[in-house]
Amino acid sequence: MTKTVDRYTYRVTWSEDDSEYVGLCAEFPSLSWLARTPESALRGMRRLVAETIAELVDSGEAIPEPLSTRSYSGKFIVRVPPQVHRLLALEAAESGVSINRLVASKLS
Repeated sequence: MTKTVDRYTYRVTWSEDDSEYVGLCAEFPSLSWLARTPESALRGMRRLVAETIAELVDSGEAIPEPLSTRSYSGKFIVRVPPQVHRLLALEAAESGVSINRLVASKLS
């Protein structure tokens, strides 16, 4: 169980509204843990994820796959308005590259 919990994607950030640190897990977006220190927020979040996984297993539900172990093809489709597509095509042509290469460079 600990091994699975270790593979999830955690983040700790300050919550101005709560005046505390909040621990988050990308694979469990509905969960969060508030604490006075970032270390406590992370520990609390990891415990909460472990408890949630145990509940999912007990009820026979699927456990989210960690982002760190997923395979990515490097492709995704983005829909943009026609005028944005036209502007990207023009910029790509003027730069002597494909739209794909232009957009990929803008994203990185």
